[in-house]
Amino acid sequence: MDFTLTDEQKMIQKTVRDFVNKELKPLEQEVLKNEREGRPGISREKVKELRDKAKEIGFWGINTPEEYGGANLGPIMSVLIAMELGRTFVPFNFGGSADNILYLCNEEQKQKYLIPTINGERRSCFALTEPGAGSDARSIQMQAVKDGDHWVLNGEKVFITNGNEADFAMVFAVTDKEKGANGGVTCFLVDREMGWESEPIHTMGEWGPATLIFDNVRVPEENILGELGQGFNLGMQWIGQGRYMIPAGAIGAAERLLQMAIDYSKTRITFGKPIAERQAIQWMIADSAVEIEAAKWIVFRAAWMAENGMDARHQSSMAKLNGAIMANQVVDRVLQIHGGMGYTKELPIERWYRELRLYRIFEGTDEIQRRTIARNILKGHVKVGELL
Repeated sequence: MDFTLTDEQKMIQKTVRDFVNKELKPLEQEVLKNEREGRPGISREKVKELRDKAKEIGFWGINTPEEYGGANLGPIMSVLIAMELGRTFVPFNFGGSADNILYLCNEEQKQKYLIPTINGERRSCFALTEPGAGSDARSIQMQAVKDGDHWVLNGEKVFITNGNEADFAMVFAVTDKEKGANGGVTCFLVDREMGWESEPIHTMGEWGPATLIFDNVRVPEENILGELGQGFNLGMQWIGQGRYMIPAGAIGAAERLLQMAIDYSKTRITFGKPIAERQAIQWMIADSAVEIEAAKWIVFRAAWMAENGMDARHQSSMAKLNGAIMANQVVDRVLQIHGGMGYTKELPIERWYRELRLYRIFEGTDEIQRRTIARNILKGHVKVGELL
């Protein structure tokens, strides 16, 4: 068993960290100021500039197949990159990628949706969640009714990431009420110009999801993604990919936050001594370091399983559950160590506090992950103590 990164992995990790330190961290105060004044933290023009710089050093299409101009680095390397990007709250990710299920487009759809998305010419959003169907995705109610060579969509989607910015959506609708999620849900590629509208949802963090409204939106038959009735499986494929990537980003944030606490505790003097010498502070730092390390290896194992063609769903659920809880515990301790200053908007801690709270909700809540993990164990799909 070897936990050592390869020379290539070390090189990529260092290159991304250098990019974060040189290009992203210097923008943090500007991002905080913009967000305090109600503007986007970073403009789309600046994001494009940063992506162009990253592309020059080879960071384009991290998981995009080579045939589409990507690097196709695989799950383990993607996790390492997500950890490094998580060290800053500047909203940025490397370009040149598309949602995993878009690769199931037919040839005509690839030219219209997939390739322009990879090239940064189009923006997509994943529209599954509804007011009455969040964790219970099988309960979606949006209807798609056949009318000649079109389908007519009526309903509402909520908490859709990029929903305000996207020019097309991957929309999941019921095409057969009797079958429902078991062969009666279809995924449609729906251009904004076909008639759907979006409204922003204001949240406690900087995540800006949207409500999407469909009122007799006509979608041509040719815009079905995959097969008729097989959309629910596509939706689960989309969700499953993110369950070890989300905690990877949380690990990067937690490591940065912990270092902030370590640095502050060495300089903050109370009663004649740095608070780093107080046992209460030492234990918060120690607990945080242990929890981060544990989360890191759960995530790495999930990525390793995925990279080696194994079923990583159970491990990914454990990674998501553990990583999200860990990050929330760490940021809470770091804020406590900083005291009143940690609660102000002068430091980014309170921003991370709000942002990381979301990690316990989206892409499967804590409760859903526990349900999944317990079900797998109780039904014998996974055995406790089985050989590695």
